[in-house]
Amino acid sequence: MSTITTIKKGLDIKLVGEAEKTLTEVQAKHVAIKPTDFTGCFPKILVNEGDPVKAGTPLFHDKNRHELIFTSPVSGIVSEVKRGAKRKLLEIIIENDKKYEAINFGASNPTKLDKSDITKKLVQSGIWTLIRQRPYSIIANPVHEPKAIFISGFDNGPLGSDYDFVLHGKGEAFQTGLDALAKLTKGKVHLNLHADLTKTKVLLNSQNVQINMFRGKFPSGMVGPQIAALDPMNKGEIVWVVNVQDVVTIGNLFLTGKLVGDKVIALTGSEVTKPRYIKTQYGVCIHELLKDHVSDAEKRYISGNALTGTQIESNGFLGMYDHQITVLPEGTESRFLGWLLPNFDVFSYYRTMFSWLTPGKKYKLNTNMNGGLRAFVVTGKFEQVFPFDIYPMQLIKAVLAEDIDQMEQLGIYEVEAEDFALIEFISTSKVEIQSIIANGLEFLRKELS
Repeated sequence: MSTITTIKKGLDIKLVGEAEKTLTEVQAKHVAIKPTDFTGCFPKILVNEGDPVKAGTPLFHDKNRHELIFTSPVSGIVSEVKRGAKRKLLEIIIENDKKYEAINFGASNPTKLDKSDITKKLVQSGIWTLIRQRPYSIIANPVHEPKAIFISGFDNGPLGSDYDFVLHGKGEAFQTGLDALAKLTKGKVHLNLHADLTKTKVLLNSQNVQINMFRGKFPSGMVGPQIAALDPMNKGEIVWVVNVQDVVTIGNLFLTGKLVGDKVIALTGSEVTKPRYIKTQYGVCIHELLKDHVSDAEKRYISGNALTGTQIESNGFLGMYDHQITVLPEGTESRFLGWLLPNFDVFSYYRTMFSWLTPGKKYKLNTNMNGGLRAFVVTGKFEQVFPFDIYPMQLIKAVLAEDIDQMEQLGIYEVEAEDFALIEFISTSKVEIQSIIANGLEFLRKELS
């Protein structure tokens, strides 16, 4: 039995709108691959509007790393190539013909292949782009070897997916994916599970990995704190990170020889009339999933969860690395006298509200920031929820000053922007801290490359 690591710092945010454990299948009419999902990618498009594609057909590659190929998750027609300012490539939209014609990359047993053969198959199919590197949160470089690979087997973020439910019946594909990943490193493949919540044999009986048990509040389910607890990163070291559903996609490639672009999405949030799980495709248009299933109120659509997700339009497309859609009420109205009046329906980390008296209550929160932009105030509260051996306030200031030496000394390589989501949530300054950290990491990547 593996030892249990308890992450003591954190904060659980309980929201209304958790997905019911029912699964509905929806074949997407349109899917999109968005180059903006991939940090540091400079796309060179390979298709034109009207071109037919199969699942696995290359759509674009990275100009700086030509080996990185981005492929279609479905078969159909390229219906639109959407560009923004200065002709920046924003989306390649595919009209799904629902025939699922796919390029055959050849089925094989990864335990009988070497690293180069596995890498070649993953790169050619485009599935390699699902493997990300820390630091910098970029697509892993196929020629590098990480010191370890990390997979988080539970999600305790706001309205997070139940991976026990999501992985039901996918044991063979999941194990095959683990076998393939194990060939990509001489280090360990860490599969991190929740000591109390993880029940499925798909996860508990996994082979060819090191299973680690965790307890703790959010963000204990995120890979950042898990890496810090198990194998902290130093300058010059890299680790790779893969989502559990992407492990299944990797496994299906070796079992079938084809890119199976399916994933299970959790529809969550108080403005979803029937929160549930949907089996659909990568890059699905969220309008097709939410049509007639949201309230009439003014809403915000988020690809991902309420803390780390990205705001998109109602007819936008799911991000490549997201497995959840969150719909919250838009915070367009101010509350009379703000925090001066007692209120039992508002959640607050601080004791300005009475939420601390009802720790199990679920809240219907909107997107109102409840205050305006103001200077940082050193309160010591950041350190109470930040589960890293790092001074977060000092690191944020070093990033703002673009002081590379200070950033390195304060542990910039151990974190990604998403690791600061809780700090941003409880911050009284209303500063977009995740954006600051993301910009700092991008600055470092460019300066040190």
